[in-house]
Amino acid sequence: MMVRKRSGTDTAAGRFSPRTALATVIANMIGTGVFTSLGFQLLDIQSGFVILALWFVGGVSALCGALTYAELGAALPRSGGEYNFLTEIYHPCAGFVSGWVSATIGFAAPTALAAMTFGAYLSPVVEVLPPTWLAAALVVALCAVHTTTRRLSGGAQRALTYLKVALIAGFCVLAWTLGDAQPNIRFLPRPGDGTLVFSGVFAVALIYVNYAYTGWNAATYLIGEMEDPRRTLAGVLILGTIAVLALYLALNFTFLYVAPVEALAGELEVGYIAARFVFGESGAAIMGVALALLLISTVSAMTLAGPRVLQVIGQDFHILRVLGRENAHGVPIVAVLFQSALALAFIATASFESILVFAGFTLGLNTFFTVAGVFVLRWRRRGEAAAWRMPLFPLPPLVFLALTGWTLAYILVQRPIEGLAGLAIVAVGVVFYAVSRRGSKPASGNTARGQFPMR
Repeated sequence: MMVRKRSGTDTAAGRFSPRTALATVIANMIGTGVFTSLGFQLLDIQSGFVILALWFVGGVSALCGALTYAELGAALPRSGGEYNFLTEIYHPCAGFVSGWVSATIGFAAPTALAAMTFGAYLSPVVEVLPPTWLAAALVVALCAVHTTTRRLSGGAQRALTYLKVALIAGFCVLAWTLGDAQPNIRFLPRPGDGTLVFSGVFAVALIYVNYAYTGWNAATYLIGEMEDPRRTLAGVLILGTIAVLALYLALNFTFLYVAPVEALAGELEVGYIAARFVFGESGAAIMGVALALLLISTVSAMTLAGPRVLQVIGQDFHILRVLGRENAHGVPIVAVLFQSALALAFIATASFESILVFAGFTLGLNTFFTVAGVFVLRWRRRGEAAAWRMPLFPLPPLVFLALTGWTLAYILVQRPIEGLAGLAIVAVGVVFYAVSRRGSKPASGNTARGQFPMR
């Protein structure tokens, strides 16, 4: 008897549904950034209109990137995200360096950061365990979940993401209805706001906002395991990015609406502070637990998406073939274990903090050259029918390149140490690529064209 799979669910040995891919995008994006960066933005920007404009511009930039990635993913439907795109568009070396950066700085380090923040929020409630142990326990537990089957892995990710969205929406609604509004900041534009939007202060703040939006491309790491990615990828990326943009605007408006600027400026735990003004000290403690629960889905999404980069690297490079091994259900078990072990190492040593200083710059380079690649791909395939074309081309990639290029240039000029460190990471990746290629050949039949492109 034939058993029909319910729409939107995953099969154990089949593919991830669009709902799972959408949950992965949303959960990857909403992490610690939106709950920590507002306090530092308020030190230099005392306008509610400019603050909300900042988060809106960051969302528009992410949406433009998502539109571009949707076209690239439809044209090059293989898991791995930037690794796959840069390999096929430019050269295997570019893809390898991108994959190496994504697997370490892009996923393992933020996984550790989110897990440690989870431990910090939860430790006052679970006093018998220190924050580091709680963080490590979370990574191990989610590693166990994501090394089983796609059905269990995808179901857990959807449930955790639904919980995250419900908690954020619930907090905003309760704050608006129960809180005693204390906005001493204007949300309507006033003279001088236009100048502020085009200032260096805005550029610096946009760096951290863009980092908070990181993850809009998460579904591209799962393309090879998605249901009909040529048809569903665009909707997943666009809907996920728009949903997070709306949630980010709502959260930042809520923080500014319920708490005075003086209480938020320069503070890290803006969510906790805002909750204290709405619910009192006991409510703030509950908010701490809620924030901890929010971070579970973030760690889960990174544990789900990140190892797919390592998996395709293992498929393409013989010397790293162990990373491509799968379990009986097609899950890249070795890659999941490796990334989780790396996250645990970061948690144990706290060395990931130095990496995160320049993570925004290095990951920005990744997405900048990937988005630019859409022009190269269209030129190469001119006259061919495309699986999906972004609307308003070339506006979306040009907007993304302009905003991202502005922030990258500003980092190099104003923060040369972090910028040069990011370039050094790229250079080390090039050297490692050369070493890994020596005496090794790519596994045939794994890239979208069946082998590495000849250059």
